[in-house]
Amino acid sequence: MNPPKSPSSSGPALDDRAGALRGLWRAFRQHGPKQLQLWLVALFIGTAAGFAALIFRKGIDWLQSALYRTEDVARLHSHAQTLPWYWILAIPVAGGLIVGLILNRFTEDGRAHSVAEVIEGAALNGGRVEGRAGIASAIASWITLSSGGSSGREGPVVHIAGVIATWVSDRIGNDAVTARDLLGCAVAAAVSASFNAPIAGALFAMEVILRHFAVHAYAPIVIASVAGTVINRRAFGDVTEFTLPDTSVLAFYEELPAYLILGLVSGLVAAALMWSIFWADGFGTRVQRRLRVPRALRPAVAGLLLGVIAIGFPHVIGVGYETISAALTGQLLMHEAMIFAVLKAVAVTITLAGRMGGGVFSPSLMMGALLGLAFGFIATAIFPEVSGSETLYALAGMGAVAAAVLGAPISTTLIVFELTGDWQTGLAVMISVSISTAVASRLVDRSFFLTQLERRNIHLAAGPQAYLLSMFRVGRVMRPLTDRPDEAEALLTLIEQGIYLDRNATLERALPTFERSGLDMVPVVTLSPGDAPPALEGVLYHVDALKAYNRALAATAAEEHS
Repeated sequence: MNPPKSPSSSGPALDDRAGALRGLWRAFRQHGPKQLQLWLVALFIGTAAGFAALIFRKGIDWLQSALYRTEDVARLHSHAQTLPWYWILAIPVAGGLIVGLILNRFTEDGRAHSVAEVIEGAALNGGRVEGRAGIASAIASWITLSSGGSSGREGPVVHIAGVIATWVSDRIGNDAVTARDLLGCAVAAAVSASFNAPIAGALFAMEVILRHFAVHAYAPIVIASVAGTVINRRAFGDVTEFTLPDTSVLAFYEELPAYLILGLVSGLVAAALMWSIFWADGFGTRVQRRLRVPRALRPAVAGLLLGVIAIGFPHVIGVGYETISAALTGQLLMHEAMIFAVLKAVAVTITLAGRMGGGVFSPSLMMGALLGLAFGFIATAIFPEVSGSETLYALAGMGAVAAAVLGAPISTTLIVFELTGDWQTGLAVMISVSISTAVASRLVDRSFFLTQLERRNIHLAAGPQAYLLSMFRVGRVMRPLTDRPDEAEALLTLIEQGIYLDRNATLERALPTFERSGLDMVPVVTLSPGDAPPALEGVLYHVDALKAYNRALAATAAEEHS
């Protein structure tokens, strides 16, 4: 019989193991995840983001069931027609009031954060998004979608995933490149878990969020995307979101020009939808200021307007997948599809302009399906001898409008295929998507999200050459003052002439100053309160500003082509 081990004999071994683990953790934090480590972190983030998407979706179903008193939320629109009118009206008003209180308390501008903020975080904030506002936005969007708001669940899920990736990156201490990769991993998993679309989820993260297809990011993003898909399929099974009728086939190649025209119409409709949202947002802000309506009440007013519409047309409630399914299976008449499309556009505009939260992905899918179905009725009636099914036009329209709104033709095409499981109609969908995206991108700043950012003076649509200048503060690039009296005298003279730069200004303002003045140096100052003259802090040389800009461009090119 072996004698029992004494505590002293096992203590050094445990200390050695603990020390080794601490050493590994220090190395992990210092050098960041590389290769296999990055893949393991991607798997963890993908799993977490997948569960977050699942919980968000289940949470909406649960709260909708409770508020609208139904056990089958998939038939919510049909069930809502049996409810008293005052209940349909009261639910979105109450939801809007709660949403307004949350966003007014936890966000700076009273807006729910969504995909645009994640794109901004990837480009300008080192692959990170704001956590506090992100969590508040997720809760607000959950309440909005559950209480009758006419928007989508994918935008909030993408931002939740961004918060998860940011939390991990902050704990590990990643550099900006790795943090962006992990942000892409989280978004890919969230989209894949929402749509059961692993291919589209991975490409969406690279096409929309990272806005490049770097090889080094591909493997971890795919790993995370697969993790999110597995979580979805464990919960809902290996089934597509929508089921198409067997008659959804392309009749002849002579029918393809009709899909080209559908793409043109879809691009115009998508641009009109985006314009209406931005116009209504500005109009609502002007009315709010003129009437001095508290910011927290704006979503409640929007909820009231939505409730009025929903009394007669409950299909505008929530995500709208029941209506999309009806369009894709040909269960709607042409006049129904047209009326529903117009009312959905109005409801989406009210929801988003009313600052209620949610995304634009699902609404654009619904708008496209209804538009495509109505177009299909007309096309097949004019040319019945060379026409296939109206439902195929609904499928192509669904992809065309969504791609134009998102500015994501590749991933949206794949999402449509993976949502329906129909890969045989690729020509029709691809033609419509490509034309609609080309048309809409000329009428807005490439996409809904990039136009949102452009309206906030965040210039990402033009590419790195435009937005990189805003990442450098003059105070970081300036040189300290020297002891040369002639230099100080020249700088003070320029200040008297009104030629100077605040140390908190960016190179986006500095380079035009050099161009206008023709100078090779500009004084950098700290602005004083009141009428006090600016205090000279340093000097910015034109060559230093250009060097910083060139280094940033080189680093961006290296990341995108690695």
